[in-house]
Amino acid sequence: HLFTVGRYWVPEWGSSDDAEQFKYLYAYSPLHNTPRADYPATLITTADTDDRVVPAHAKKFAATLQAAQTGSAPILIRIETKAGHGAGKPTSKLIEEAADCYTFLLKYLGE
Repeated sequence: HLFTVGRYWVPEWGSSDDAEQFKYLYAYSPLHNTPRADYPATLITTADTDDRVVPAHAKKFAATLQAAQTGSAPILIRIETKAGHGAGKPTSKLIEEAADCYTFLLKYLGE
């Protein structure tokens, strides 16, 4: 909630500044509840200028998951450049994103 428009979501999602709400937010936070484990191949996606879901969160989660990975499967992050939350994304970017995601799925899920 400290970045961009996240402050407007406090009524809906809560605020970590409030001690009572913090307990609940922390309890289900993927970033703070990532045990060391043998995770499957994972692809995390974000956009570099997203003002709704700040890319720093995806980057922190990817790094946390990579550090917690005990297996050999990759934990990858795909960062769309010159892109925001998705609205108005050019067709060429939609195609590139879909191609990357399908390629990842085919490689790691098999035929």
